[in-house]
Amino acid sequence: MEALGPLEGRTVVEIGPGRGALTERLVDRAARVIAIELDSQLAERLRQQYASRSDVQIVESDVLDVALGELANGPYVLAGNVPYYITTPILFHALAAPRPEVAVYLVQREVADRMAAAPGSKTYGALSVNLQAFVDVRFVRAVGPRSFHPPPAVESAIVRVVPRETPVIEAALEDTFRQFVIGAFGLRRKQMLRVLRTLRGVTPEQGEEVLRAVGVPPDARPEVLTPAQFAAIVRRLASAP
Repeated sequence: MEALGPLEGRTVVEIGPGRGALTERLVDRAARVIAIELDSQLAERLRQQYASRSDVQIVESDVLDVALGELANGPYVLAGNVPYYITTPILFHALAAPRPEVAVYLVQREVADRMAAAPGSKTYGALSVNLQAFVDVRFVRAVGPRSFHPPPAVESAIVRVVPRETPVIEAALEDTFRQFVIGAFGLRRKQMLRVLRTLRGVTPEQGEEVLRAVGVPPDARPEVLTPAQFAAIVRRLASAP
């Protein structure tokens, strides 16, 4: 709740309300709450609980089948105690425009670390780059197993995600960017010149020209490049004859 910020007058979309512990608090503070729940019994329980509230909408669906911005029909914030086994698909699903003004997720600790990782760190990878190209990610706090019943076998964490005012890559190149980043980290121990030759089939001379033009050393490895540097490479490749 604290990480979401002020909720007065705002629409909140909640992913996975379950028995409604967070929903109760959202309803008290927000102008409108839309809760998306896959489990039919839990969804029915919530529908009954909020039957008299016109400002609460319960949507029984897989969140990946819901266009979040369309459902909100205006500016919104997003809260999610997301299923750990599909965390990454949900994170990227929520990047579809229009993006939430703020998103706060409860996720597995190792995923939170990767989301917020800095270039060159052990946990920095494709997830880090493909999120940070479009959003700012802040690690809010760790959540221990004893906060859950029954306690899980993993640590958890809360992360706050806010869209960048200007993404590092333009919309027309988003898909190309994501695929290139994924491919590059599949070769994370290779130097960037080798990455370009493997992924894009360029000659050594062409690869060196691309990297020189964007200021990336040919012997740099993917794990040290910033999202902006990846974007510069993708943009340069896209403009090449």
